[in-house]
Amino acid sequence: MAAPAPALPTNPWPALWALVIGFFMILVDSTIVSVATPALMGAFGVGVTEVLWVTSAYLLAYAVPLLITGRLGDRVGPRRVYLVGLSVFTLSSLWCGLSGELGTGISGLIAGRVVQGLGAAMMTPQTMAVITRTFPAERRGQAMALWGATAGVATLVGPLLGGVLVDTLGWEWIFFVNVPVGIVGLVLAARLVPRLETHVHRFDVLGVALSAVGLFCAVFAIQEGQTYDWGQIWGPVGVRGLLVTGVLLLVAFVWWQARNPAEPLVPLSLFADRNFSLANTAITTMAFTVTAMIFPFYLWAQSVRGLSPSTAALLMAPSSVVSFLLAPLAGHLTDRVHPRLLVGTGTTLLAASIWMLSSAMTPDAPLWRTVVAATLMGVANPLVWGPLSTTATRNLPLARAGAGAGVYNTTRQIGAVLGSATIAVLMEARIAARVGGGGGWAGAVGTPEGMPSAGATVPPAVAEELSQALAESLSLPVVVILVGAVASLFFERPRHMVRR
Repeated sequence: MAAPAPALPTNPWPALWALVIGFFMILVDSTIVSVATPALMGAFGVGVTEVLWVTSAYLLAYAVPLLITGRLGDRVGPRRVYLVGLSVFTLSSLWCGLSGELGTGISGLIAGRVVQGLGAAMMTPQTMAVITRTFPAERRGQAMALWGATAGVATLVGPLLGGVLVDTLGWEWIFFVNVPVGIVGLVLAARLVPRLETHVHRFDVLGVALSAVGLFCAVFAIQEGQTYDWGQIWGPVGVRGLLVTGVLLLVAFVWWQARNPAEPLVPLSLFADRNFSLANTAITTMAFTVTAMIFPFYLWAQSVRGLSPSTAALLMAPSSVVSFLLAPLAGHLTDRVHPRLLVGTGTTLLAASIWMLSSAMTPDAPLWRTVVAATLMGVANPLVWGPLSTTATRNLPLARAGAGAGVYNTTRQIGAVLGSATIAVLMEARIAARVGGGGGWAGAVGTPEGMPSAGATVPPAVAEELSQALAESLSLPVVVILVGAVASLFFERPRHMVRR
């Protein structure tokens, strides 16, 4: 029997704003480290491979537990799980910032990032679950639009904020900045987020084990395959074998979910709703695209055009600003306009903006062309993030809000990991074809393992070919987001949508 809970607040917006603070912070941390890579290499005296683990460890620890933490929120209450996750995230941020002073080296920083990822995994599903359970279905679009705009803006703000902090205060502050923000978020969430009715669930122990181990093996292999050249990792264990193991375990997980006689971790009946299934497909392509397009652009901006990390990130600032300004309008439209029209328009505009960006990535093209592309991207983002999350959850029963949020955020995070891994493979292939191999590329850039340094440009003989290689790699996110556009064509009109 469900545990008693207080009446829901008549105005759920203050609680949502309190949750958005923490949600924004954990998503910023997914990309904020990218511009600090050279600084971390110098601070710890390590190569780029070790520093890349600072991001990889966070993404892995974030992605793997999402299915479990979503269901945990249903069982013990989303407010409680969110507060614990935010506490863990804030304390681990302090740990990460102090890792240089503690003498633990890069391994201590990586360990802190793992704990950060676990805290983030506890928080994310609860934000969607609270929206689903406190906002009426006909008003949920505006709330989800804010949630979606936060996701889109945070991904792009991360490199900008990271560049400013590294250039001014030092790399430690990309972690220290989370501490005061986390404390404010804790106080506001404790005061404003309501206790919600809990639902007694039997924990699917076998499902937890299969999903956690399967996701870890698959995500690790995809993300780190290029690092190990798809060869051996630990003794006889190879990346390909790890990937196959992960896929087989996930297949076994789905089989068990369909046959579990008690209560499965992921009720497959969720996918009986066409909009939920299509929204999960589309958000995977969206997360893939946004993550993948960042790497070639920032590499071009810093190594070809010689921009500092913060200046390069400023070129993308219009996308964040426009996305945030248009979020309320997108939320209003989400409750009234068919998701097929909104998401289809947004994904198509995003494909066009990335194509425009790739055409502007030359050694001498005026930088205003990248700003125009970023502005168009800002128009596209709020038409996708918010409407997708609303469409995915609008028809779900309240008792399954946490499970649905866990599935949705897992597919989003897997899409981001796939985008990061595959764009790295494609970039290397195109650079090898255009520039002539890793040795020449690394030598041209002039930093350890080919990592560009702020303000250092490649020779003119290399710049043209390198620009073309990076621009060509952007064709991948264009194609992937168009898959999301096709998926959006099959959305049904959600129930409880406001009739115009």
